[in-house]
Amino acid sequence: MEGAVAGLVLLGVLVVFAIIIVAKSVALIPQAEAAVIERLGRYSKTVSGQLTLLLPFVDKIRARVDLRERVVSFPPQPVITEDNLTVNIDTVVYFQVTNPQAAVYQISNYIVGVEQLTTTTLRNVVGGMTLEQTLTSRDSINGQLRGVLDEATGRWGLRVARVELRSIDPPPSIQDSMEKQMRADREKRAMILTAEGNREASIKQAEGQKQAQILAAEGAKQAAILAAEADRQSRMLRAQGERAAQYLQAQGQAKAIEKTFAAIKAGRPTPELLAYQYLQTLPLMAKGEANKVWVVPSDFGSALQGFTKLLGAPGDDGVFRYQPSPVEDGLATPEDDSAEVADWFNTQTDPEIAQAVAQAVAEARTPVAGSLGSGTQYPPLSQQAQPPATDYTQPEAPRHGASDQ
Repeated sequence: MEGAVAGLVLLGVLVVFAIIIVAKSVALIPQAEAAVIERLGRYSKTVSGQLTLLLPFVDKIRARVDLRERVVSFPPQPVITEDNLTVNIDTVVYFQVTNPQAAVYQISNYIVGVEQLTTTTLRNVVGGMTLEQTLTSRDSINGQLRGVLDEATGRWGLRVARVELRSIDPPPSIQDSMEKQMRADREKRAMILTAEGNREASIKQAEGQKQAQILAAEGAKQAAILAAEADRQSRMLRAQGERAAQYLQAQGQAKAIEKTFAAIKAGRPTPELLAYQYLQTLPLMAKGEANKVWVVPSDFGSALQGFTKLLGAPGDDGVFRYQPSPVEDGLATPEDDSAEVADWFNTQTDPEIAQAVAQAVAEARTPVAGSLGSGTQYPPLSQQAQPPATDYTQPEAPRHGASDQ
């Protein structure tokens, strides 16, 4: 019985030993991971992404290394700039293990090595820059850090892909000063823009006033020209009308005198009738407002007697009667000047006057250079409709409803 128990115990020990041997002799290395294998304490080989057989108690996996690109964020590091200001810079490093053997045997902890190398390199780079250059030169700092780290970590079996500055934090006092400076710059730009706007508005307003004054002066000038031309033309037309009216009045008076003398000759008045007419005219001569006293001459009878003897001749009975003057043939008649005065009664506009007025109107309608706009254009006076001419030499047509004389 004791022998059977001892055999079972020995069998169990052998089974456990066999399991341990199998577990020690087989290793499964996944993809994107490398295993550094040592044999009797010395480097043997590096395997990745396969099932590997090991010699029990002879081969040993020294380390497993991740071959994927890794992202490591380091805590903020205080860095002193060239202008003696301390800033905290937070960095992020992207790297990948390309040689697992070197990453295991060349450095004990490559993560710590990358962190320390990043800190020292960052201090060297930023120490030669001012705070303003540091804040505005992130790309330059990233490029310098990547170049130095990639060259230094190459013998460690690492490849640094990128280095980024995640944050740059100046001291609180510097931040307040920067905010005040930025606020002052914004206010300065706002004041400059406001001044520029006021300047442009003043210029535009002055230009508008200038154009308005120019247009007003031009309008006043053209208005004065047109008023002068209109007054000149009206005076000329009025003078022409007065001349034609005086001519017609003279013709009327001549006709009246002619008719009067013809009637006197045809009526054969006696001296008594002429004396009677003379006596009736005397009160009319004294009727004026300026005549206060009118004196009849003492020899008034002698004047009438002389007037009778002048116009009459004594008859058989001794009474003076009117003796008509003998009719003389071949007397000169008034010259017919109808052709000379025909243009006096022409109401057509003088072409020279119309041309002058049209030129003044054209100048008035011409827009001023640089003006905002031009008004409505009107045709010149020469192209406007003229009133129909009236010929004063022709007798006036009787009005409707007037009685025939």
